[in-house]
Amino acid sequence: INGLLTRARDAQVGKPHRTVLWIHGGPVAQNEHAFWLERDALAAAGWNVLQVNYRGSSGRGEAFQRAIYGDWCGKEVEDLLASVDQAVRAGIADPERLAVGGWSYGGILTDCLIATTTRFKAAVSGAGSALFTSMYGSDQYPSQYDTELGAPWKSPKAWEKVSYGFWKADRIRTPTLFMGGADDFNVPIAGSEQMYMALRTQEIPTQLVVYPGENHGITRPSFAVDRVRRWIGWLDRWAPWPAM
Repeated sequence: INGLLTRARDAQVGKPHRTVLWIHGGPVAQNEHAFWLERDALAAAGWNVLQVNYRGSSGRGEAFQRAIYGDWCGKEVEDLLASVDQAVRAGIADPERLAVGGWSYGGILTDCLIATTTRFKAAVSGAGSALFTSMYGSDQYPSQYDTELGAPWKSPKAWEKVSYGFWKADRIRTPTLFMGGADDFNVPIAGSEQMYMALRTQEIPTQLVVYPGENHGITRPSFAVDRVRRWIGWLDRWAPWPAM
């Protein structure tokens, strides 16, 4: 499994530093050696940024992509957690100051990860969802659902399996910021609202930010700036770094 590491501006080689696992969307996409403003903003704010091309990503052939066919939030979670373990073993990531975040499928995987482990001190889940039956007929993926999972009434166990981020929400202990666009038809904001409510009813620290008039991507400049500032503010609040 391939990954990229962007070191925090104040990180010292050989000394563990706070690290955020930032998960790409898609899942048919990949982290590349290219400029990405948000990643560099996180690094400038004092975070190592670990990006992993988990199974299901593009750039490594069709078999690699199809490895998660009809079985989401399984192998990807294994790959992402194994990469964090490697970063800890290598002395890059401080195991006591780990965070996780992502947008779109990255938000979906964030929900799955925080329902799997309590090791992350903070999380940011953007434009994600966890209860996929509630997305059926309201998002743009009905043909994919029918092809990979079958209709919900025909294969309820398959739907329940991929929705474990919601059904196992009682395991979540990670303070999580949920975000999205009010007019998102790709991954409707209901997905974030449901997870926000799941954490709120358990009194887990959480916030929900909804950007009016925005779709799956946040394009209004003032909102784009606000989004990154909120990411940094939330991560800093729950995983602060001692003054150098």
